Amino acid sequence: MKSVQKGFTLIELMIVIAIIGILAAIAIPAYQNYTIRAQVTEGSSLIGGLETAFDECYADHGTAAAPCATNQDLGINNTISGTYVSSVVFTAPGQITVTYGPNSNSNIDGGTVIWTAYSSANGDITWVCNDATSAQAALAGPPPLQLVNGGTAAASGSVYTTNPAYLPNICD
Repeated sequence: MKSVQKGFTLIELMIVIAIIGILAAIAIPAYQNYTIRAQVTEGSSLIGGLETAFDECYADHGTAAAPCATNQDLGINNTISGTYVSSVVFTAPGQITVTYGPNSNSNIDGGTVIWTAYSSANGDITWVCNDATSAQAALAGPPPLQLVNGGTAAASGSVYTTNPAYLPNICD
């Protein structure tokens, strides 16, 4: 009489454990990148008030230089910050720098993302995230864009140089 198997063999269990290990090795880094990207995205939501204030000032004065060059010029005297962002400030005419604080992942703690103002032919302001490559793509793409009058050319923030994959999709 044949005996009926009543469980898994050791080899079957080892195969299942190996498969779970492989899946975990793939999933954990992907999840960490996802978490960092979510933290970096907080910056893009916090710059909205500065963008709007700059857009109005630029429309009135036609320049990114004073009286439109700093948070104080735009009437924003309080510190703009969030859970992961320690500050959001104009660091150059037409350029907003988002700095990430100690609550953020250690890979971006103290890191920056830089947003630069560009204008279209009809005067609409578009904010381009971070590096000169993104800026060049925006300049060439429809509609063609140019640096705002009195503005500062795009610069790479440290988050871009740490790992461009951490940037939100809007920075692509």
